[in-house]
Amino acid sequence: MHAWVLMTNHVHLLCTPIKPKAISRLMQNLGRRYVQYFNYTYGRSGTLWEGRFKSCVVQDDFYLLNVYRYIELNPVRALMVAEPTHYPWSSYQVNALGKHSDLCTGHSKYDELGVTANERQSAYQELFKQHIAAELLTNIHDSAVKGLALGNDKFKENIEFLSGRRVTEGKRGRPKKQVK
Repeated sequence: MHAWVLMTNHVHLLCTPIKPKAISRLMQNLGRRYVQYFNYTYGRSGTLWEGRFKSCVVQDDFYLLNVYRYIELNPVRALMVAEPTHYPWSSYQVNALGKHSDLCTGHSKYDELGVTANERQSAYQELFKQHIAAELLTNIHDSAVKGLALGNDKFKENIEFLSGRRVTEGKRGRPKKQVK
């Protein structure tokens, strides 16, 4: 797990799976255990979350570090805190400030930010001084919600070829009838 934020009504995770279906199994296990804990603690029963988790594949290059930022800035966009440093339930304090966590593992793109931990953390903090463009925010959100690939066109083509499934948005509406 590279980045996370726990919000009041949802969770964002940025993970690289080690085994096939590892993320699905993680979410299934998390759902079972946390719901049991929550229901026991608060004397309730039933489901806690609506529907299945949403996910997307992310291209390393330009997009990955922007997804880190998207996730860790979520409490700022929700007006819960003025800056990500003040939100204790995210990976920002790990990635930017060096707080220890057994949960967080730096991605190779994060590791490329600097040779030492201090260099990486400083470079990471600098990333947060720039705003994320509105179009990129929308692309990240829509890709996750709709299960689309997040990356450039060549990346999306490769993912579609390798997976055998569409990872880009199709045209809306019914397909037009073929004229014979």
